[in-house]
Amino acid sequence: MTPIGLRARVSAAFAIGALLLSTCVTVVSYELIRNTLFAERERTAVRATYFDAAIVTADVAGADPELGEVLRGLDTGADRYVLLHRDGRWYSRSAEPVGETTVPARLQAMTAGGQAGAQRVSRDGQPALIIGVPLPGDMTFYEIVSLRELERTLQLLALVLTAVAIMVAAGGAAVGWYVTRHALRPLAAVAGAARGIAAGDLATRLDPDTEPDLAVLSEAFNDMAGQLSRRRERDRRFAADVSHELRSPLQTLEAAVSVLERRKDRLDERSASAVGLIAAEVERFQALVNDLLELARSDQPVHREPVVIAELLRGMCRSRGLEADLVVIVPGTPEVWTVDRRRVEQALGNLIDNAIRYSGGPVAVRAGRASDGLASADFFLEVDDAGPGIDEADRPTIFDRFVRGPAAGARGAGDGTGLGLAIVAEHAAAHGGRAQVSDRPGGGARFRLDLPGSV
Repeated sequence: MTPIGLRARVSAAFAIGALLLSTCVTVVSYELIRNTLFAERERTAVRATYFDAAIVTADVAGADPELGEVLRGLDTGADRYVLLHRDGRWYSRSAEPVGETTVPARLQAMTAGGQAGAQRVSRDGQPALIIGVPLPGDMTFYEIVSLRELERTLQLLALVLTAVAIMVAAGGAAVGWYVTRHALRPLAAVAGAARGIAAGDLATRLDPDTEPDLAVLSEAFNDMAGQLSRRRERDRRFAADVSHELRSPLQTLEAAVSVLERRKDRLDERSASAVGLIAAEVERFQALVNDLLELARSDQPVHREPVVIAELLRGMCRSRGLEADLVVIVPGTPEVWTVDRRRVEQALGNLIDNAIRYSGGPVAVRAGRASDGLASADFFLEVDDAGPGIDEADRPTIFDRFVRGPAAGARGAGDGTGLGLAIVAEHAAAHGGRAQVSDRPGGGARFRLDLPGSV
């Protein structure tokens, strides 16, 4: 399961916090407003009921009044309904009073005891408030006030408050996203600087004054980058110094061995064989020193020039005694590439030599336009060999600097060094590309250089 990013987590926290806060405010506000509106509505209804009760009391004081007419004379509007209970009978504005079923028994008992009261009920599926007022002459006046409009107002209020809570939560998420975007911007600068260093730009530094709160991190990063740069420079100087120091005795050995080789016919068979072995080892030692010098010079700037890639590949094959028809140019590949010719020759030559030494030679040397892999790579060079392939566990270290024998160990030999393949990785990085190894379809290994589109 892919973990949720920091920005998403912070935005979610802002949204949840805003939602909880707005929900609490919404609930409290709704309850306060609801209680206030109900209390105000009850006060208004009670005042109106007592006013109407006073009118009824005055109208029934005469001889033999018509109670229905008295009740119809009240100005109750459309949201009030009146009832009168007298001598066990119910009277209303309409012909059929329904006081027995409308007025709750508890409220009837309260008013029968001479105490006014009010109670909320549901009338015809709508909320209502019934107010009972005892009158002189064993009468009780009831007024039923509809609360439908108040209920609609409260529903609309709940809808508005809910919408506000949702908008506040969305606003909290937006604020969280905005805040984290700006809060993480310094970390993005650190990540960019780290990528620059990983790409080989050891001069990359952070400005501690840009974000004072991250000044300690910036200074620590700059110190790390400085130490890395100084250590790498020491390594390069050491490699260069060692290589230069070795060249003089190697030249002396080479000259001495050449003298012995010219006189091999005067030596016995065992001595001649020993001289041949020494000459081969001196030659290999010379190649290793040259590789070491190349690594020491790998920080030099890239010098690009137009190169006909097919001619370069065929020339390198012929110089090693290989058939030129090993070269395969993928259709659609540009004929001329703009590259550092020396670096490409050195890198590709090391791959071909690696295949010759450890894998029975290359079976294909291919150039083409890249369609996958490195996002910035538009072209590639590949060397397929006929060997047994390379174990999955060995691949991450194939192009490491000074790794002794990862390729040789995978091929069953034990005299390889990692210098040649390290040079391949250095030259690929100098072009802004990369080196990688995979299985060749049909067996063997496939070494590949990805190069950016500037070629």
